[in-house]
Amino acid sequence: MTETYDLLVIGAGMAGIAAAKKCASQGWRVGIVDARPYGGTCALRGCDPKKILRRGAEIIESARLLRGKGIDDHAMAINWPDLMEYKRGFTGPIPARMEADLAHAGVETLHGHARFTGTRQVEIDGAPYEAHRFLIATGARPRTLSFPGHEHLIDSTEFLDLETLPARVLFVGGGFISFEFAHLVARAGSTATIIDRGPRPLKEFDPDLVERLIDRSSDVGITLMRDSHVTSVEKRGQSYQVTVEHNGVTETVDADLVVHGAGRVADIAALNLEAAEVQWDAQGVHVHGHLQSTTNPAVWAAGDAAGTVGAPLTPVAVSEAKVAASNMIKGTTKVPDYVGIPTAVFTIPELVRVGLLEDEARKQGIDLDIRYTDTGDWYSNYRVGESTAAAKILIDRSRDLIVGAHLLGPDYGELINTFALAIKLGLTTRQLKSVTTAYPTTGSDLASLL
Repeated sequence: MTETYDLLVIGAGMAGIAAAKKCASQGWRVGIVDARPYGGTCALRGCDPKKILRRGAEIIESARLLRGKGIDDHAMAINWPDLMEYKRGFTGPIPARMEADLAHAGVETLHGHARFTGTRQVEIDGAPYEAHRFLIATGARPRTLSFPGHEHLIDSTEFLDLETLPARVLFVGGGFISFEFAHLVARAGSTATIIDRGPRPLKEFDPDLVERLIDRSSDVGITLMRDSHVTSVEKRGQSYQVTVEHNGVTETVDADLVVHGAGRVADIAALNLEAAEVQWDAQGVHVHGHLQSTTNPAVWAAGDAAGTVGAPLTPVAVSEAKVAASNMIKGTTKVPDYVGIPTAVFTIPELVRVGLLEDEARKQGIDLDIRYTDTGDWYSNYRVGESTAAAKILIDRSRDLIVGAHLLGPDYGELINTFALAIKLGLTTRQLKSVTTAYPTTGSDLASLL
């Protein structure tokens, strides 16, 4: 007998779980399926475990910055196996806890690989299921690489489970994954090299602050090769010889580990979407603004699996999933609100952004007031010994509204949330400067940045 659901969610990450629970609260029969442990990339293989490992690197760097200023960091080092075990203390219990929480909410939890067999039918490891609606929330996977030897690369999931960290690590691609992991590797005592195809990495962030971060990265031993691409990877015993074309010249780089950081695509190719008459491409399922498939009204998509304008961030995925669930329940066509969503690359120090880049604001014809400040000698940064810190705040002069905020420095990943709130709610700089903040905190720098 074929099981039938009101909603079947494919993908048990944070987005899929949020939608499943919301619809189950309406009395719907809801099922959710994943071939991997429940919890998704962010909780198990991305944001959370990455930042736990980063904490070890923060400790090492914090001590180094205060060397000769009252702190003796002699013999301080990261014990990689112990740090990895500590990380597992967080990630290990998550799948069982997620499943128990879903069961408590009335959601049926399924395991296996789902693939469509019709417009409203799927098979899960060969067993047939039907549903009146489907939500695809399968996230993203590493982009397929084509150069000889690409099979030797590991991805971010495997990196976050390394039992030991080798001495020489090379990262392919100049995005979030490569920079965040390179900063971790450098503080753990290994060397890190980043190969980037373009003239400037981290294109999502302010170019001036990116250059400051690149200089800071160099200070801790990270090598960045711009305008370069890998042409082959050859295994040589326990290490690898990576051939790189750099500024028209071919050279080789030796590495003990090569990591894929060259982008991700929607993880939907194995769903047999053609059988469901669902149009899709590498960016995701083709959806209307309200997240319903453009070709099959029974199918919805959210997060990295959906071809939306939303950034590939877990909070965005969860927000989209909740909007999709609400639209299913109410029969509405509400669209997600992407205004004021911050993003961060958790290097040391971190680089963060919310709102428009400078060139985006100029293209919109905004009467722009750019307030750039080097904060490397401000008290909040002097206190921790970090001299690489800066802020660029973009303000619409005619309305006194912040349209973009770009920060590089310690704890600015927290400060950016205040700017996000201001953009979201339309608070003026006058209103922000009127707030009395706790002092001394990084947040108390806000008024001076404006």
